Amino acid sequence: MEENTQKPQIVVDSFEELTGEISPTATSDVQEIGKRIEYLRKEKGLSLDELSKLTGFDVELLSNIEESKVQPQLGTLIKLSKAFDSAFGRLVSGVGNKLFSITRKDEQKIVSRSTSHEGQKQVYTYKSLAPEVKGRHMEAMIVQLEENPEPDTSIHEGEEFIYVLDGVVSLKIGEDVFTLESGDSVYYLSTTPHLIAAENGKATILAVLYEG
Repeated sequence: MEENTQKPQIVVDSFEELTGEISPTATSDVQEIGKRIEYLRKEKGLSLDELSKLTGFDVELLSNIEESKVQPQLGTLIKLSKAFDSAFGRLVSGVGNKLFSITRKDEQKIVSRSTSHEGQKQVYTYKSLAPEVKGRHMEAMIVQLEENPEPDTSIHEGEEFIYVLDGVVSLKIGEDVFTLESGDSVYYLSTTPHLIAAENGKATILAVLYEG
C-alpha cells in the first residue's frame, strides 16, 4: 500500500478575526449560570440563608443571581463553587465530558456578567474556549472589556494570566495601577485585590484563570 506523505493543510485564523467585537449574549446562555447555581445549591441541600452564611453574599443577591437578574463576577462564582465543593468551571460553562477540547471560533460559548449587584451595568463579555474538558482546573476565555468607573475590585482564590489582544487595558493590583497595551501580559495571584477594565471604549484580552 502506498504511504500518503502529503502534509495536512493548516488554516490559521487572522488576528482580526480573533479580536473582533463579541456579539451580544443570547439570553439562554446567561440564564444557564443561574440555573446551575440553583441546581448545585439544592443538590447540596442548602437554603439561600445557609448559602449566604457560607459565602457572605446577601440572600437578595443570591436570589437575583439564580433568577438571572444579576450576572455574577467570576470571583463570585469561584466563592460559590467553593461552597458547593465544585469546580468553578462547572458554573461558568458546564460540566465537560472529554479528555481534550478543540473549540472552533464559531463554537465559542458566550456568557455575560456585570459587576453591579443590581445587574444594570455590563462590564465585560467573554467566550469560554475549552468548556468540554472533564475535571478541568483552568478556564481559558476571550474577554471583551468595557470601561468600569466603579472601583469594585475582585478577590478570590486562584491565579490569573492576562494577555492583551486589542485596545488599552487599565489594571489595578492592590494599590498599583498599570496601563497595558496590545501584546502586554500580566500574571498575578487572584488573592490580591484586582480590577481590570478597558481604559477607553473597549478592549479584548485572553484570560486564563486557574482555580487553585
